[in-house]
Amino acid sequence: MLLDSYYSECNNIVTITGEQASKFAKQQCQDFNPIHDPDNKRFCVPGDLLFSLALLKYGISESMTFEFTGMVGSNAGLSFPDVSDQRMIVTNGQGKSVLEVEKQGETSFDQSLLEDLIKNYVVFSGQNFPTLLMPLMQQNQVMFNPARPLVMYNSMSFELNSLELENNLQVKLRDAFLEVNGKRANEYLHFDIFDGELCIGKGVKKMVISGLKPYEHEAISAFSAAYETRRDAF
Repeated sequence: MLLDSYYSECNNIVTITGEQASKFAKQQCQDFNPIHDPDNKRFCVPGDLLFSLALLKYGISESMTFEFTGMVGSNAGLSFPDVSDQRMIVTNGQGKSVLEVEKQGETSFDQSLLEDLIKNYVVFSGQNFPTLLMPLMQQNQVMFNPARPLVMYNSMSFELNSLELENNLQVKLRDAFLEVNGKRANEYLHFDIFDGELCIGKGVKKMVISGLKPYEHEAISAFSAAYETRRDAF
């Protein structure tokens, strides 16, 4: 299974090491955000890995919402409750919510479908910086602090017209915009889900950007160049 090397489970407690989380971000998402480096003081497990584990546990439903409610550090023991009605709350070792999942409609546990959706979605999600966010920041003449970038996953939801698919999924951007409010902004990435040439679903990813400052093209371009260098080196 795609996720086997990125977590461990014992007595129904899921554990993700810093190395596992970092490898998932880089290998599967092509996401080189420094916050996912194991030695980063503000390290957190990628939201896309939590999303993927939730799909593994709960299957793919026709309508799903994922709300990221807390940061997950290295080796935090996570409890994924059994399916109860339509809402599940994933908690850490202190019993605090880190991810809340809602699901409706029919559900599939088809492994090839799960892997196909995970692979395609996390690659789409991981291209947020610099491909999608850079133009939005320039358009709105704001940027995060390059010395302390704070771009956090807030939520994601999708709806599928059917689960009878040919397992040839693609996730494509439909629209992106930035909603700026002082030193914070919400970034929305609306996407369509295709099965071959047929659009079979839609969704939206929301990010929260903190510590905004006036746009400085040279400074953010230098940050982007360093980011690209990290990715190329990997």
